[in-house]
Amino acid sequence: MSQAVIGSDSLPASAELSARPAARSRYIVGPVYDWLLFLAPPALAMALAVVLGVLDVASERFWIDGRRATYLGLATGALVHAHLVAVVFRSHGNPTVLRRHKVRFLVVPPLLIAAMMLSEEVMLLSTVIVVFWDVYHSALQTFGFGRIYDARAGNDATVGRRLDLGLNLVLYIGPIVAGASMIDHIGSLEALDDLGTTFFSTVPVLLEEKKSVVLGVVLSGGVVYAIYYVLAYVGLARRGYKVAWPKVWLLTSTALCSIVAWGFNPWGLAFFVMNVFHAVQYLGLVWWSEGGRIKNVSGLKRLAPLAFLLLLASYGTWAELVTDEEPFLWAITQTVALMHFWYDGFVWSVSKRHV
Repeated sequence: MSQAVIGSDSLPASAELSARPAARSRYIVGPVYDWLLFLAPPALAMALAVVLGVLDVASERFWIDGRRATYLGLATGALVHAHLVAVVFRSHGNPTVLRRHKVRFLVVPPLLIAAMMLSEEVMLLSTVIVVFWDVYHSALQTFGFGRIYDARAGNDATVGRRLDLGLNLVLYIGPIVAGASMIDHIGSLEALDDLGTTFFSTVPVLLEEKKSVVLGVVLSGGVVYAIYYVLAYVGLARRGYKVAWPKVWLLTSTALCSIVAWGFNPWGLAFFVMNVFHAVQYLGLVWWSEGGRIKNVSGLKRLAPLAFLLLLASYGTWAELVTDEEPFLWAITQTVALMHFWYDGFVWSVSKRHV
């Protein structure tokens, strides 16, 4: 949902921000569905993190496929890969969407796999890009939900777009850069040394050395932007903007989740917390959009949701067990990830009326 709305924050002083007719419902699907799959997951993920922390699940290790792993890490990786491949139901599984973007869906993926197989540099660069694009993509998913809730409240969906975009980037990127798991996240840049440069490997070291400075900059910048954000929306409200309370809850709970997870939790637990709620939200979005089509195609009707989840879980588990020592299989998993991030930027676009 990375391009959920395209527009500007600026309007003439006389403009009525609530001039559009009120939406039929303030929810995307309905109260129960939205709270279960869109709104509650960040808070539930934080609660789950507390339980897992008490049980010390993150440190339990075992051997699988010749390597040491944790149950939490395996589950997290499988969930991440499962939600990544779910975009296929929206891109390739939806005939209407497929007809609009045939080259992007049918030509680009095999070309990317071929490029990775022919060039170790492309493979390496793609792997690093996945790590950082994932952060941006996650921020933009929450941004997209917020834009839709604003539209559901009866607001012009373009109003406040830049404000929300900035806030979500701050909420996701800030805690990572200044938090406890910064080295684990930024450390992937060291892999680029194989391209013949040591520049990227110095970035994690520099950030670690200047950690107190980085923390101060992120905290002060985040507080300043938060104040600016609230004041800006107060001004919009005075001009007719209707507060979308589901959006307020989503942004607040996501902010707390991001700060607690990336700021204080160990890498494995933080990665689990942030990805579990993101994946649940995305799977809920895909099922809302494509569930009816999946039921009709599969003929399973009542069992369709279970079949949908089992299919995704099967791919997720397989992909998590693939290593970079298996180039072709690794190229497939990285291509799925990159296509997920790219496709998500236009197939869910509100401006194209896909939502």
